[in-house]
Amino acid sequence: MTLVLLEALTFGLGRIADAARAAGHDLVLLTGDRSIYTHELSRCGDRLRVVDVDTTDVAACERVLGGIGDLAGLISSTDTWALPGAALAARLGLPGPSPDSVRVLRDKAAVRARLNERGLSRSGPLDPVTTAVFPLVLKDSAGTSSRAVWLVRTPAERDAALLAAAVTPFKGRLIAEPYFEGPLYSAETLSWRGETRLLGVLSRVLSPEPARREEAASFPVAFPAADLAELGEWIGRVLAAAGHERGFAHTEFVLTADGPEVVEINARIGGALVGEALCRALGANAYDAMVQVALGSRPDLLDGVPGGGAATGFVALYPREAGVLEGWTGLERLADLPGHPEWYPTASPGDVLEHLTDQRSCTGIVLAEAPTAELALHRAQAAAGGIIPVVRAGHRVDAAV
Repeated sequence: MTLVLLEALTFGLGRIADAARAAGHDLVLLTGDRSIYTHELSRCGDRLRVVDVDTTDVAACERVLGGIGDLAGLISSTDTWALPGAALAARLGLPGPSPDSVRVLRDKAAVRARLNERGLSRSGPLDPVTTAVFPLVLKDSAGTSSRAVWLVRTPAERDAALLAAAVTPFKGRLIAEPYFEGPLYSAETLSWRGETRLLGVLSRVLSPEPARREEAASFPVAFPAADLAELGEWIGRVLAAAGHERGFAHTEFVLTADGPEVVEINARIGGALVGEALCRALGANAYDAMVQVALGSRPDLLDGVPGGGAATGFVALYPREAGVLEGWTGLERLADLPGHPEWYPTASPGDVLEHLTDQRSCTGIVLAEAPTAELALHRAQAAAGGIIPVVRAGHRVDAAV
């Protein structure tokens, strides 16, 4: 039998291929740009077959899927392809989430309204033009990777953001919500038929305001046992209110002085190296659960695994100026540093890097291990500090997006 991936996150293909093989299935990736997966494909060998197709063309994808006679399941693990994936699974009679529930989860304003109605957020969505609530955030209702997000503290800043938004491409529509202040985390969870397990909490390090670009993370954060149990109960209620009933979720939240407030819910495993962090901390291939859910089976991970694996920290490397990436200096020193630091490139020499205010300009990620997330982050930061992306200047920074 065959499992199909409708695109995927940048990292994790090798882990998914291992999980599919362990379940006795072949794995096929449908992609419109295989260069996105250069690093992972170089490690997959014959464990994965790639089919090149315009994945923005749902009819074309359906024709490819229809030609796979032993199709057992469809995995759509990205935000952009979540709704097309759910629609295709339903059309082909494969296990999958309700397209209606995915439609809600892909709409940040709809999720905010649901949480507010159920007493799980102190505010519903706001009108981006007329609201007098400051500070606030203007954002794309279906945005990803910190794109099309503006933090504004005054009416003048709001007006400037509205002008920028007017010339910015959106996946959804412009919305506004309060800016919740405090440290940012994400809850990494797995759900099945409404039952949710909190697998751990990921820390987040952001760049200074106003851009708030993601710079680093570590997993799992060592909350006191009582606090972690309380967060587990809270995230279960949040996901139930939002309509997420199956599979992984990566829910960003701010721990304010008055308790946790959701920033956004991503109905998928976390991006960047979150999936790898889960695997190492749990001492198991977390992607086994992704395969089981795609096959319509209760994931074993929901009932627990031994755990006790390594904590991890990872740091994103951004260029200091826009231009063409020529390479990196300092990679050769990683082998001599503590924490077994590893390099995960997200860009290739020759790539044009323009968008310095969000994750699109990330050139690579350094990951390191330690007994605790705090120590792992220190090791990752030490390793990343000696790596410099080398950029040939000459391209402008697009500050609007």
